[in-house]
Amino acid sequence: MKTAIELKKIHHDAVPKALELGERYRLLNEPEQAESIARDVLAIETGNQKAILMLVLALTDQFATHHRNSLHEAEKLLGSLEDAYQRAYYRGVALERWARSKRREGLPAHAVDDWIERAMASFEEAERVRPAGNDDSILRWNTCARMLHRTTNQREDEPLFGD
Repeated sequence: MKTAIELKKIHHDAVPKALELGERYRLLNEPEQAESIARDVLAIETGNQKAILMLVLALTDQFATHHRNSLHEAEKLLGSLEDAYQRAYYRGVALERWARSKRREGLPAHAVDDWIERAMASFEEAERVRPAGNDDSILRWNTCARMLHRTTNQREDEPLFGD
């Protein structure tokens, strides 16, 4: 039986560069790399807000490809963000991404409506505390509303009795 491999710690001075590298990996669609980097930063700076947010986004980037329940971990991490706007906005992002992943898994649209509605509620919360000139939460809310609208229209077009 192999013994557990102990992870190496990065130096505090390397944190800014590590976070830049993590963002690059997210943009390259390599969320596992970004997740690992965020965890390395958080191992030495537990409250690093950029690393917490990177980890949340890296986890949600993986919703469509990994079947583990990382939504729970993402929501827990969001609670440690200090900024009320970011907490609410990124909670909405996580819920929206979770709903999209469940839809891609083949769940019927009506089965994911609750997740979309929860995301919309988070975006509304973010809207109330958003910085001046920041309408990101409104844009995301509108996207969710359009998703629900499409779902409703699809259901109305479906035959009532399987005809």
